[in-house]
Amino acid sequence: MSDYTNLAKKIIQNVGGDENINSLTHCITRLRFKLKDEGKANDEQLKNMEGVVTVMKSGGQYQVVIGNHVGDVYEDILTVLPHLGSSSSTTTADTTQENQRTIDRLIDLVSGIFQPVLGIMAAAGMLKGLNILFSVMGLYADTSGAFTIIDAMSDALFMFLPVFLGYTASQKFNLKPFIGILIGLALCYPSMQLSSLSETAKPLYTLFDGSFFSAPVYLDFFGIPVISMDYTSSVLPVIFIVYIAAKLEKFFNKIIPDVIKFFTVPMLTLFFAMIFGLIFVGPIVTFSSSLLAEGILSVRNFSPMLAGALVGFFWQIMVIFGVHWGMIPIYVNNIMTIGYDNVMMPFFATTFAQTAVVIAILLKTKDKKLKALAFPAAVSSFFGVSEPAIYGVTLPLKKPFIISCIASAIAGAYYGYADLKEYIFGGIGVFELPAMINPETKSMNDIVIALIGVAIAMVIAFALTMFLYQEKKIETSDSLPTDEEKKNTLYSPIKGQVVALEEIEDAAFSQKLMGDGAAIIPEIGEVYAPFDGEVVSLFPTKHAIGLISNDGMEVLIHIGLDTVQLEGKYFTSHVNQGDSVTKGQLLVTFDIEKIHEAGFSTDTPIIITNTASYLDILTTDSAKINPGETFIRGLV
Repeated sequence: MSDYTNLAKKIIQNVGGDENINSLTHCITRLRFKLKDEGKANDEQLKNMEGVVTVMKSGGQYQVVIGNHVGDVYEDILTVLPHLGSSSSTTTADTTQENQRTIDRLIDLVSGIFQPVLGIMAAAGMLKGLNILFSVMGLYADTSGAFTIIDAMSDALFMFLPVFLGYTASQKFNLKPFIGILIGLALCYPSMQLSSLSETAKPLYTLFDGSFFSAPVYLDFFGIPVISMDYTSSVLPVIFIVYIAAKLEKFFNKIIPDVIKFFTVPMLTLFFAMIFGLIFVGPIVTFSSSLLAEGILSVRNFSPMLAGALVGFFWQIMVIFGVHWGMIPIYVNNIMTIGYDNVMMPFFATTFAQTAVVIAILLKTKDKKLKALAFPAAVSSFFGVSEPAIYGVTLPLKKPFIISCIASAIAGAYYGYADLKEYIFGGIGVFELPAMINPETKSMNDIVIALIGVAIAMVIAFALTMFLYQEKKIETSDSLPTDEEKKNTLYSPIKGQVVALEEIEDAAFSQKLMGDGAAIIPEIGEVYAPFDGEVVSLFPTKHAIGLISNDGMEVLIHIGLDTVQLEGKYFTSHVNQGDSVTKGQLLVTFDIEKIHEAGFSTDTPIIITNTASYLDILTTDSAKINPGETFIRGLV
């Protein structure tokens, strides 16, 4: 059973049944019926049906607007009514295909998942830092009720971060949000954490005992070892498991009968995604952590300065991937056995490097949204909570993140050379400095070393960012914001007059049912690629083309209104579905005069079909536009 079989049956029933259908075709967004009697169709029932956007009647066609998955619904209608298969059709390509490098895709994915929680994350980070500051200043003790309450409200987000990311990742991967939330909750469940298990139970056995892959096993699943880790505050494990869950949910929706889908699909999705994730994610992260920790120790035996540089450079990357946990046991063991740690400590300047980078961006940017996020992110990072700075500012911009890693590496090399030590389990950020006082000699030498490293990191990070970070300007409209490398920008594919979607005489477009955007009344019958990307759908009549940019923007260019009825006359395509295209490449040509003579409008809606992925869709305020000029921006 396909995803849309039940929907297909309901549509057939509400257009008057098989006996009322003369023919059926579909374009890129809608089913186009020719009915014997449109009066037999139940308009209201169809409009209110889940999976149907709206119903329209135009040019002798009864149009049921579905969306990007119209091809799948069409195929399921043919399964029920195979005699309709003589109608011309096409299926839309998978619009999730991207042409980006793997690292760019990963960064954009993680940043996109963090986007909805950045504001509250910055607020929580500032609150956490201020709470520690006020307690250090003596306004209240760190054992007081006030400290505990404020600490709970500020630290909860970071402790239960997988819950928040389970929700946002489920939206990104089209999984039911409550399944994503439950995955996050399960990962944060106390009895699942390695730290809790190691305190309350003895390991069942140890895998790879005697090697650096040695891993105690506290839990098994019907004999299969489950290698535990601490999932609280982690990032990638929940994203990975939610991605698997989204694939499983789609699979189970296809094979499970509708009558039991309501509870069976989420149950099986959660069960198999979590089991698969815990059995495979735990070992991958744990073994990667052990390998990194062993590698750092080996390098340190050879050169403490080089080891410090490696820790400083890779620390933030290790945190993103969750493999920094391998360093924690070394840190704890060193303090407990020899009285100090000097292996992990070269990481100390990383949050300060982030602070300096964000301050530099704050001074250089003209983007009001970025300014609003950068200030609390800088304050939070100074106090030791760098997640808002990483995920909200530097990582999405890529170059500033690399600058922070370089500055941290240089400071880390100094720390390795100067042998920075921490003697007790300290705080975070600036509040970690007291932990560097030697408890036996009361010497503050290590605090001096730490501050010198912080100064090195901050000066280098600030200077490099001020020199290298350039915020490029948008050419055409002052109302459009700028950011690194003009990402999420759609440049005009057509020369003509710009009109608002609301002015288009087609409800599916004018009511923005398919997404936000704008339209162009063409002066020349040429359509050019609006960005670098890929052709993901090209209708046989060539009147509509779907594209996806290398940044993930999904676009529909619909040449004319109801021009599908021309069956390809007066249209010529110069690309094929699946082709990679570059900005300014000719895609389609069309004869404006002939289309008008045939009685059709050439008004061309240009729709961002994944509008929900953006905070806002901003269009140019120019009345006329030329190909290649900035037309639409997706605000992230």
